[in-house]
Amino acid sequence: MSAWLSWRVATERALYGPGGFYRRADGPAAHFRTSVHASRLFAVAVLRLLHAVDAALGHPARLDLVDVGAGRGELLTRIAELAGPGLASRLRLHGVEIAEHGLPAGIAWSADLPQDVTGLVVANEWLDNVPVDVVELTPEGVRLVLVDPATGAECLGDVPEPADLAWLARWWPLAEAGTRAEVGRPRDAAWARAVGSLRAGVAVAIDYGHLRAERAAGAYPAGTLTGYREGRGVRPVPDGSCDVTAHVAVDACAAAGEAAGARETALLTQRDALHRLGISGARPALELASADPRAYLAALAEASEAAELTARGGLGDFWWLAQSVGIDLPARLTPRRPAPSGPG
Repeated sequence: MSAWLSWRVATERALYGPGGFYRRADGPAAHFRTSVHASRLFAVAVLRLLHAVDAALGHPARLDLVDVGAGRGELLTRIAELAGPGLASRLRLHGVEIAEHGLPAGIAWSADLPQDVTGLVVANEWLDNVPVDVVELTPEGVRLVLVDPATGAECLGDVPEPADLAWLARWWPLAEAGTRAEVGRPRDAAWARAVGSLRAGVAVAIDYGHLRAERAAGAYPAGTLTGYREGRGVRPVPDGSCDVTAHVAVDACAAAGEAAGARETALLTQRDALHRLGISGARPALELASADPRAYLAALAEASEAAELTARGGLGDFWWLAQSVGIDLPARLTPRRPAPSGPG
């Protein structure tokens, strides 16, 4: 007999329960390629942002860098290698990761966000893995979509709770029977905790996502829930064999961050953010090939990596949601604009 669960409960167990996808020894890098894995230039960009945050904070005696969803600590390890002595002596690296394999020596680790952070919180492809419920509009109204964790088969369940219906009305209104949405309220709460962990500094969420105008226009009639295994998109089955993920309602998260105390908000694509942080993807001048062939080849390889990080239709389309607490956002992330608040 099938054990029907909400997608939120089934995904939580499949990803983070005993033997879950994110607790396995092979790790996420074996199944999908993030910006961290694509190029060291991503770490270079984060370090430049960290320097800007450090300056805005007045170069405190302790500067925190918190990586939420740290995996095997790849980003933090690269930052440690790149940081110069003037920064390294003050830098405190902290990985937030639910898997129990720990992180490299010299990097603090916890399953939950630390508090009283002074510095930079980075959440790269974290919010998309915060489990959410899936709903469908029927002629009788909105209903939860239930799933059999063993097979991925679905059926319709009860009416969602009032808070979820209110979230849908504000952020993802459904107009036609048969259309679906993912209820992003747990992600809003998760991001509010990330922003709330700051005593002073900046929190940045980096993820693929969407805005209310797209959602309301019916751009995602079937929702965005999907799975990944061994580098390929697969049918999402919450049995622990694959990643289960969905796009992030980044404007809803932005509003939640502001409610948690964010002073300023910037919402821009990774392509724009990395360009502002000096990662352009521009090819080196051809004259360098004859003057210094080795330097030319190195610059060409770096341009190729930068191009991947900023590519349209790929990593460059990721959203960067940056919010500050206690300070203004660094100029590198301007122009700033208020977080979209939705109607009501």
